[in-house]
Amino acid sequence: MSANILSFIIFLPAFVAFGLMVTTRHVETVRNVAFLTTLIVLALVLKLYIEFEPSAGMQFVTNVPWIAAYGINYYIGVDGFSLTILMMIAILIPSAYMYLWARDTKGYWINMLLVQTGVTGALLSLDIILFYFFWELMLLPVFLLIGILGYENKVFTTIKVTVYTMAGSLLMFVAILYLGVAYHNEFGVWSFEYHKLTQITTLSYTENIWLFLAFLTAFGIKIPLFPFHTWIMETYKNAPTGAVFLLSSIMAKLGVYAIVRFMIPIFPEIYIEFSTFFVFIGLFGLVYYGIAALMQDDIKRMFAYSSASHLSFIAAGIFSLNEYGINGALYLIIAHAIATGALFLLVGIIYTETRLKTIKDLGGLAKQAPIFTTVFAIMLFANVGLPGTNGFVAELLIIFGIYQFNHTLGYISAVTVIVGASYMLWMFQRAILQKREADGGADLKFRDLKIKEIIGITPWVILVFLMGIYPEIFLNKFEPTVTHYLNDILQIGATK
Repeated sequence: MSANILSFIIFLPAFVAFGLMVTTRHVETVRNVAFLTTLIVLALVLKLYIEFEPSAGMQFVTNVPWIAAYGINYYIGVDGFSLTILMMIAILIPSAYMYLWARDTKGYWINMLLVQTGVTGALLSLDIILFYFFWELMLLPVFLLIGILGYENKVFTTIKVTVYTMAGSLLMFVAILYLGVAYHNEFGVWSFEYHKLTQITTLSYTENIWLFLAFLTAFGIKIPLFPFHTWIMETYKNAPTGAVFLLSSIMAKLGVYAIVRFMIPIFPEIYIEFSTFFVFIGLFGLVYYGIAALMQDDIKRMFAYSSASHLSFIAAGIFSLNEYGINGALYLIIAHAIATGALFLLVGIIYTETRLKTIKDLGGLAKQAPIFTTVFAIMLFANVGLPGTNGFVAELLIIFGIYQFNHTLGYISAVTVIVGASYMLWMFQRAILQKREADGGADLKFRDLKIKEIIGITPWVILVFLMGIYPEIFLNKFEPTVTHYLNDILQIGATK
């Protein structure tokens, strides 16, 4: 099993999804089997996590020919970086199912399983063509979720997000083919294994710039980095809760992951040369999206801007060229996925129960749902980086990293995180705590969390505090990988 465990983790959800597609129409059966499948995947990932030995190298590697004539292989493996994100995905998805339990459409659960295969395959792929295959595969089920089960102007939203993502993906595909041809011209054989593409020496500076930008466009749209963000607001507003959870908590993180996995090793000189510019862009996005969030009255749009703001901060850490910043960015990937994913699921409950999305129409929920309010508060405080939570550790590391990279930008980053606290606390006060002002102050009919929802969110709450109090337990898994990148690939030393 250990030799093929990654393949089981990748393909089991898709295998089950196609089986359910042709064997039953009973929604409850589809949902229950889908949930059981995610628990099996979680058990496999836990086994992987226990057996994994912290190091800079790849483990549990499978490398077999796929399209041998062009050097395209089924090449997968895991290191400390990808293992941490894999663990995050394995924990979050079955927990989210318990919040989405009432969804009564067979396609909803089948598409959720297909997305899990896509994101896991992209995460573990070490052949860049294979990565592209899974990158595209994970998008199609989300488009179907939005287009079929979304709200309001869902068709236009689906078209917009499709155009954005396909444009970026096509640019990346052209860049991948260009690299493959360059490798063939230099070495006389075909290969798309990412570590072999790092050996190319014949490309000019201008060619490397354009290739770097092609990859960055695809990944920047997914994150989203400024100015590739205009698709995200209407998408998060009109998409069903499950699709928003997948986009914000998991798929956006793969954009950051891909920058570290592929762009840094293949274009190390360009990454270093333009690092100051991208740290600045990240901090600008943090402030820009934060101010935009503060101006929103639609709660889902506010959280969309909030998510983009935090992801911009993660990007700033990734380009800080030191262990503090990069470790903090990787840690914030996990912390943000937990907090934002939970908040989107909780907001989904608010909309399902009240059919309201505007902050001014909400209020008075704390009195009716104390458990809901407590969980909401914990995730909100983790999102703003309250000491004792995982968000605090991650943001502090990024601030230290940016300060070490550039003192002025470090001071700016320390000040600008206040923006996030401002709009989050403002929203919490108006939408949850204070007495409702709309409809003459009449209370909304609103329920507290159900038992299954409490069980589903409990691991997330534990992780918020465990990661906030004992960060070394998690940092030790991916620190060797970060050190390897800085010392061996970028050759700038692991400054810590």
